[in-house]
Amino acid sequence: MSQMEYQVVITETLSRIEKIDASSAFEAEEKARCLYANETVVLDYSDFIDVQFHAPNPTYFKSPDRAFTLLHGDCFKLLREFDFKFSCIFADPPYFLSNGGISIQSGKVVCVDKGEWDKGKNKQEMMEFNMEWLGLCRDKLKDNGTIWISGTYHNIFSVANSLTELGYKILNVVTWAKTNPPPNISCRYFTYSTEFIIWARKSEKKPHYFNYDLMKQINGDKQMTDVWHLPAIARWEKSCGKHPTQKPLEILDKIILASTKENDIVLDPFCGSSTTGISAVNLNRRYIGIDNEKGYIELSERRYKEIKEEQ
Repeated sequence: MSQMEYQVVITETLSRIEKIDASSAFEAEEKARCLYANETVVLDYSDFIDVQFHAPNPTYFKSPDRAFTLLHGDCFKLLREFDFKFSCIFADPPYFLSNGGISIQSGKVVCVDKGEWDKGKNKQEMMEFNMEWLGLCRDKLKDNGTIWISGTYHNIFSVANSLTELGYKILNVVTWAKTNPPPNISCRYFTYSTEFIIWARKSEKKPHYFNYDLMKQINGDKQMTDVWHLPAIARWEKSCGKHPTQKPLEILDKIILASTKENDIVLDPFCGSSTTGISAVNLNRRYIGIDNEKGYIELSERRYKEIKEEQ
């Protein structure tokens, strides 16, 4: 596991009772304050009550306007630290596909090895993983907030089961139909050309925010369906480097426009290259991204600085 530097706040509590003659509680407090200020009363080890230790979220990068924040670390730990809630969460969790298989990338046959974070898990381990992070996210979601989770058939059913177990209400399962899918190498089954994005709200009965009118407007004044025909990421989206499961900016634009208002805070607990954050900043939202891989946090920072230079 990678190491990083934390600033730990150590707080000691000392307490003593002083008897002070005064005509009111206010006067007694003022006299005590003066005695403490001029060091007539000095607390020492005999007055010790308690000590507390706290390591705040380690911020790797924060934009000058505080609208784009990157945290390097384990989202299972960092999610517990937030003392506020989010309007929207987008997550593209590990698919657990890095098991030595092969795929096509840029016209070449390559080994499927995204990194240790994507190493395969058995069915029980995958369910436990999804239950934990989705439970943490539910605690940090506003009552009218929603969560979007992207995945393939390898992990999306486990995600759906976890959402139901935790009390979320699934609203839609969006199908991203890729207009330029990679070819099927084995020719023994249909070409994989889709990914899925589950949209869910926090609970069964609490209403959620949905910008229905805007989504209809940008869809030619027709109701938008749950099938989105879009290509994979464009070449210009890889100008600073790329993530192996990077999503097209247009997908995140739709998600953020549909489920948030300007200045809302969007969280991505597996941020990768922070396409979520780029979309959020472009659409006047605020963003917090978490990733355990420092290389992807650095990539996210480069992408943010690139769009700011272009503006």
